[in-house]
Amino acid sequence: MLKKASRKATKIIRSAVQKTPVRLAVKESGAILSLSSGTAEVSGIGTARMNELLIFRGNTLAMVQTLHRDRVGVVFLTNAAHLKAGDKARRTNRVLSVGVGDALLGRVVNPMGQPLDGKEAVPVRQTLPIEQESAPIMHRAPVETPLQTGIKAIDAFIPIGRGQRELILGDRQTGKTAIAVDTIINQKNGNVICIYCAIGQRAANTAKVIADLEKADMMRQSVVVASSGDDEAGMQFVAPYAATTIAEYFMSKGRDVLIVYDDLTAHARAYRQISLLLRTPPGREAFPGDIFYIHARLLERATRLRKEHGGGSLTALPIVATESGNISAYIPTNIISITDGQIYLSSDLFQKGILPAIDTGRSVSRVGGDAQLPAYRSLIGPLKLFYAQFEELESFAKFGTQMDEETTRKLKRGRAIRAVMQQMQHQPMPAADQIAVFLATNAGLLDNINEAGLAAAEKTIVKTARQSFAREIGRLVDGKEKIPDDLGDKMLAAFKKALGNAA
Repeated sequence: MLKKASRKATKIIRSAVQKTPVRLAVKESGAILSLSSGTAEVSGIGTARMNELLIFRGNTLAMVQTLHRDRVGVVFLTNAAHLKAGDKARRTNRVLSVGVGDALLGRVVNPMGQPLDGKEAVPVRQTLPIEQESAPIMHRAPVETPLQTGIKAIDAFIPIGRGQRELILGDRQTGKTAIAVDTIINQKNGNVICIYCAIGQRAANTAKVIADLEKADMMRQSVVVASSGDDEAGMQFVAPYAATTIAEYFMSKGRDVLIVYDDLTAHARAYRQISLLLRTPPGREAFPGDIFYIHARLLERATRLRKEHGGGSLTALPIVATESGNISAYIPTNIISITDGQIYLSSDLFQKGILPAIDTGRSVSRVGGDAQLPAYRSLIGPLKLFYAQFEELESFAKFGTQMDEETTRKLKRGRAIRAVMQQMQHQPMPAADQIAVFLATNAGLLDNINEAGLAAAEKTIVKTARQSFAREIGRLVDGKEKIPDDLGDKMLAAFKKALGNAA
């Protein structure tokens, strides 16, 4: 009888246990093996994933960077000076992500989406991983819509299309950031969202960029993602990926986005530091062999999508610093091979006061005329030819040798073109004004004006075009049409008359 009751009780207990769900809260944790300048090795977390977030004492955050059989290598995203060997590390089971959404517009944030502008936290409703696959080839559309920079030398000689990757490179203090900021400012009142990503920059430099954008009233359609040189190397490393994720969100909504990486030289330095400290084998797995991969997987995310896949675009302007004009160095060469062209800034031109100091001979856009308004194309061909001939002839003209009439004409036209291509910072020129100036220059109306008077002559041409031909030129720009011969003749006659009256 006792055995029978015991069996019955056991059956009841077993049935109750089977019906009751058992929830076990398992938190995998490990311990720090060693620490070294913003990186650490952690044991006991064998199932961690790449880019997974770990939490340490004091809510210090780190990201898994290398995986080994018995340990993982991590890079700290926040200050880890208070940590020591033996401290516990806990998994979060989520990869590093950043908040996205319209609430970011007008804000300055770090790569984790935390505010740096002294305002309240950004109220985002969605987060996305900072590392994402680029759009498939079949989802991409041809790059054929221009992204006007407002900089005459670029829009004329090195056109940029929406969805393109155009590298800006040159020595220090030659105006690389100025070109990128002016391009952002030129998108004012347009439909382009602008992302400025500062990587390892001095806080003062980033503050100046923000002040320039605020002065131009461009912060309302811009986002600044900043990691200063004082931040951990891990924070500098993830900054461009986080900024790209924010940009991709807007692109997925059918918006056109412009992103500036300032600069990828600092990004490469941060990666080199991480690789060396984590003792990753050099070659294909780490610096220097892996530099191509870390930048390729970043810049490949820039594209233009087909209409059936959203129709948005992401245009990338990465910036790279050279040393003594050496564009064949390791980092510049890698990024040149990834991008669709480069804008090279010459320190020699900068020292001569030719601003922006764009070396048109070394600069190229591999998209070319496909990303240029038709009204430009008929004008730019002769301008390029005359300017190339001028650069060759100018060196001979310095010897004072006697020149024939044709050579003298080419020199005059070349000097006029070079003067017209010069431009003050933060003064982007609309496409309609550029077309008027290029038309007059191409026709030789500026050839016999001395260099001191060319700026005033250019203003006269722009004023005349706005007063008498604003509607016609606007129609050409909006409708993407070439300049009809009769309209061109009328404009040139009006420009000639205005210049004569001004003289």
